[in-house]
Amino acid sequence: MSISDAPGARTDRGELEDRLLGTSPADDHTDAARRERLLVPRQRTALGLTERTPAWQRTYVQKIVAVDALAAAFAAFAGFFARFNDSPADLATTSGRAVVACAVLLPVIWVIAMGALRTYEPRFLGVGSEEFHRVLTAALAVVALVGTSSWAFDLEIARGYVVVAFPIATLLTLVGRYATRQQLHAQRTRGEAGQSVVAVGHRAAVAGMARQLHRASYHGMRIVGACVPGGKGTAAEDAELRELGIPVIGSLDEVRHAVTSVDADVVAVTACPELDGPGLRRLGWELEATRADLVVAPALTEVIGPRVAIRPVCGLPLLHVERPELEGIRRLAKTTVDRVSAGLALVVLSPLFLLLAVLIKVDDRGPVFFKQQRVGKDGKTFPMFKFRSMVSDAEKRLIDLRESTDGNGVLFKMKVDPRITRVGRVLRRYSVDELPQLINVVRGEMSLVGPRPPLQKEVDAYGSDMRRRLLVKPGLTGLWQINGRSDLDWDESVRLDVRYVENWSFTFDFMILWKTAGAVLRGRGAY
Repeated sequence: MSISDAPGARTDRGELEDRLLGTSPADDHTDAARRERLLVPRQRTALGLTERTPAWQRTYVQKIVAVDALAAAFAAFAGFFARFNDSPADLATTSGRAVVACAVLLPVIWVIAMGALRTYEPRFLGVGSEEFHRVLTAALAVVALVGTSSWAFDLEIARGYVVVAFPIATLLTLVGRYATRQQLHAQRTRGEAGQSVVAVGHRAAVAGMARQLHRASYHGMRIVGACVPGGKGTAAEDAELRELGIPVIGSLDEVRHAVTSVDADVVAVTACPELDGPGLRRLGWELEATRADLVVAPALTEVIGPRVAIRPVCGLPLLHVERPELEGIRRLAKTTVDRVSAGLALVVLSPLFLLLAVLIKVDDRGPVFFKQQRVGKDGKTFPMFKFRSMVSDAEKRLIDLRESTDGNGVLFKMKVDPRITRVGRVLRRYSVDELPQLINVVRGEMSLVGPRPPLQKEVDAYGSDMRRRLLVKPGLTGLWQINGRSDLDWDESVRLDVRYVENWSFTFDFMILWKTAGAVLRGRGAY
């Protein structure tokens, strides 16, 4: 009998485990129960999956792997064809044989590289830009590997093949993953392929989290229950959660039981003083015996992306928050890109501008452009240009329509506004009436992407938080454009603008511009 098998040793080890987990021997009556808690089958495969991964996630990852392999195979064939189409005799050379080997192995190497850079882990899939960042990193790693191998072993892989095959593989992989992600979002809109969440924290924080998750249903996270201090309360105490369809299913000490009872996928902990460091650590240990992942929502909200990083200091995971980039070289670069891009767009779109001007003029003989004073950076006003979409005396008719607003409580909006012309209705649906704001971008008064340009009456009602919108130039498009436009309530539109100011980056701008095209084509919230 070994020392580890001795009865006394087993007892001592069990007591140590109990102390580490904050439990007592009465909680577990068998060694099997303890092993279930400590030695949970969480071994990850090369694709980042575990035995507890939901079936839809497994299917989704398998689909992604197939997309990557097909992209690399097509790119390998395209590179091979481009290299040897005009000179098939080169296949017999050393360089030719190296290219053939590279073409055959590329799909395998490509998928392995994607797996090594963890692009198949479920936590990086479905939302956010991290998946695409990792794909690009993996692609660069493959190029570096092929280049280094070619030099080290004197393989003489043709540069023409590399120049064609690898960019195509990267582009097709990104496009394929984006298309697959859109299919996933469509599934989640139908209530499929989602993750059930148990929210932990105070009632107000849980309610706030639920509202934010509801606004972005494509994330696929749905709160199915809450664990709050003291557990289920009175009807008045739980009224807000009940209105949101969230039952209270336990207290802060009953999270593991609650997770098991509803078979939750995720436990989301809001900022909660009762769950301090040791308490949160013990909760993580308890959840190892379930399939639920643990996520923590910090008290700091609306600050995301590269501004936030974890800095380990003396064993403390400190959340380091960078200052927002409101000035500096990157802001100067953004202004330069804005003005040059807007100038080129005006030149390219000039025939369309001429056509729209004729249609607007023929429709009701009024002026082509509508000019309105808006508030820009640092509170300075400027004339914002739009194609006129309403009758010429629209402002006078507004007095009779004030009681019929469908707006957000601050701005006047009507889904069926009698002041809109026939041509104007089409212009508004597809946001074509906003295109003259490119002139404002060229003049330096606006940016391509930014907060919504407010009216002076809106600014007069701003609180201190809202005034952060004025720290940057307003945008031709922004988060408000891709998240519902006129369907947004006032608080939500302000929150989105502040989020943009806090988290601006070139990547963020590109993402918004990309999504703007889809939002405009769908026409949702445009009236």
